[in-house]
Parts: sequence; structure tokens; C-alpha cells
Amino acid sequence: MLKKYLVTGGTGFIGSALVKRLVKEGHTVRVLDNDIRGAAGRLNDVADKIEIMKADIRDAGDVQKACKGMDSVIHLAYINGTEYFYKMPELVLEVGVKGIVNVIDGCIKEGIKELIVAASSEVYQTPEKIPTDETAPLSVPDPLNPRYSYGSGKIISEIMAINYGRKHFDNAIIFRPHNVYGQDMGWEHVIPQFVLRMKELCKDTKGETIRFQIQGTGEETRAFVFIGDFIDGLMLVLEKGKHLGIYNIGTMEEIPIKQVAVEVGKYFGKEVEIVPGEEAKGGTKRRCPDITKLKKLGYEPKVPFEKGLKITAKWYDNNAHKKSSLSNNLN
Repeated sequence: MLKKYLVTGGTGFIGSALVKRLVKEGHTVRVLDNDIRGAAGRLNDVADKIEIMKADIRDAGDVQKACKGMDSVIHLAYINGTEYFYKMPELVLEVGVKGIVNVIDGCIKEGIKELIVAASSEVYQTPEKIPTDETAPLSVPDPLNPRYSYGSGKIISEIMAINYGRKHFDNAIIFRPHNVYGQDMGWEHVIPQFVLRMKELCKDTKGETIRFQIQGTGEETRAFVFIGDFIDGLMLVLEKGKHLGIYNIGTMEEIPIKQVAVEVGKYFGKEVEIVPGEEAKGGTKRRCPDITKLKKLGYEPKVPFEKGLKITAKWYDNNAHKKSSLSNNLN
């Protein structure tokens, strides 16, 4: 069934990929974003097929206007990027908490009965069981650590979506992305940072081996999912997800961070010698989702990490010069 979707945060990395897929499948799409971290240019190739409303998710009036006439809201607007969790926790929380409040209020006032909310793997923090399924307890290990501003806002978003969902929505669904990566994913994440540092080191290193410093030992793991596979999973959630359902979206291919550095080195034709460093306070040793629930809806990721990493590294290698001009100014 074709719908009219409002996508908040629609000029972001995940949001823009989702908007393009929705348009491709014939849906009507309105985007709300203030482009603080997103970039409307990501949507240039579908700009004539969508409506873009430049507005702040913290502005209740604008959010309600954006909701008018829509069938469904997919709420992605948030501040991602680990460095922001530490440097600007109050802004992360303000956008997160005001955002979900305004979206729910807008939906209720405009009679929208479907709400799809983006949560995060960060809601688990350090889970006892890996792979981790959707029933794992959500936690904030240390309220004094600003890192948990992000996960805390996502937990609040989930709790609000579930409890308001019972009363006000026919279909309220939560999805938890796990380490989504790909071209133009932003500059504040581990893969882009590794590519840009490796590129600089290659200029200064004549030999075949690069000494590469990382946070922690490199044994820490993540399960990375390529953007195309992620959107496939999200579309299944939109089509087949159950009311008040929660779905992990990712892969179960657990990759040590040192292997990420090795693969980036391979792209540049270099061997990598890992130099361990101090681990970021509050970092998680391992993270890998159990995606059994999503697989039952027909999900099967197709892009292995080595292939997706090469595609991503090539984009950042070719676009490294854009970093200073595209870096967002969060104030």
C-alpha cells in the first residue's frame, strides 16, 4: 500500500538512503531536517519528487506542520557521532527528548496512526549476551559519563513510543540500527576516520607497513551493516513489522576493530601494524545483534564487510577534500 511518509532527519546518511528507497517504491515523501548534520545535496537526484521542509525537530509548531496530511512518520532526527556525545551531551539530549515529544504530539494532533522510531544499539550499552536480541535489558551504566547522553535519549524515545503507542497509534514500531556504514556516512565515525588517517599516513610513509594507532587494543568488536542491506531490513520492518514491535537491523558478522584498520590498509596497498591506545571511557568491548527476529520477516544481508569497506573507503579517499567544507557546525 502506498503511503505519505514524513521522514525526520531525512537529509542524513540513513535518512537520505531511506527517502530514495521510498520514492523508488512509489511513496509520497516529505522530509524535515535543519541540515545541521545532514545535507540536502544527498537528495539531489530525487529533489523533484519529494518535499523538503527545512526546520528544527525541536520546534513543536514546525513539526506539527510537517505532520499535516501524512499517513506515517519515520523519526530519524537525532545527533549521532561519538565525539558529540562527549562534547555536547546537553544538545544530544535536547534534540533527542524534545524531538520524540514533538513528533508524538504532532502525530496525535494531526491524526497520524503510524509511528516508526529509530533507536540504537547504544541502548544495550554492555549487554551480557552476544549476539544480543531485542529482549536484552536497556541500561545507562553511569549517568555521570556524557557518552550515555545518546543512549539515554534513545531509551526515552523507545519508552515514549511504546507507551504512547498503546493509546494513540495503530502501528508504533521501533528499529535498532547496528553500526550502519557506507559512502557519505559523515566524518565522525570509525571507518571514515580510519580512511582519512591512513590516507595521510601513506603520504608520509615510504615503506609497505603503516604504524596505526587506535583506541583500545583492537580486539573490541562491532557488527557492521552496509547501508543498502540496512535499508532492505528497514523496508521489511515498514512492510511487515508488528505494532509495538522492536527489531534489530544489522549483521551477525562480528569484526574486530583492528581488522577494520587492516582492511583500510589493504585498500591503500599497505600492511598495518596496530598500535594500541587508551580506550574511550564508556566504550563497549563487543557489540553484535541477534537478527533472528528480522530474518523471520525475510531479511538476509548480502554485502560482506570486505566488499562494503572497499566501496566506503574509495568514497572517502576520493572526497577527503570535502571534509573541512562539509563538517557541520553544531552550536
